[in-house]
Amino acid sequence: MKRALYLTLAVTMVALGLVGIVLPLLPSTPFLLAALWLFTRSSPKAEAWLLNHSVLGRPLRDWRKERAISRRHKGAALVGLAASYAALLYSTGPDLLLSLPVAGILLAAAGFIVTRPAPADGSRE
Repeated sequence: MKRALYLTLAVTMVALGLVGIVLPLLPSTPFLLAALWLFTRSSPKAEAWLLNHSVLGRPLRDWRKERAISRRHKGAALVGLAASYAALLYSTGPDLLLSLPVAGILLAAAGFIVTRPAPADGSRE
């Protein structure tokens, strides 16, 4: 039962992660990392599929092995954070009570991303 629940949640996380790739306000990475964690506990075959995926696999392997993010992915993440904040400001015109905390959260996320190392092999810089 637990395995089936993990597998169902993992598939849901992959779906949300794929949606997050095309929607700037929905992050894909946390969902894909959660999916990998859930697949590890429910389906070695699905875990291997995700780790060996031609697009999603390499960043997940880098994170699992070294807690590393390539420079290209860091740049994409930072652009996504900035675009999300710009979309918030443009679409809602929030007051300072909303815009400042959101800016703080996004800056904290950006700080985390920037301080992660690049993969040791340097092939994806």
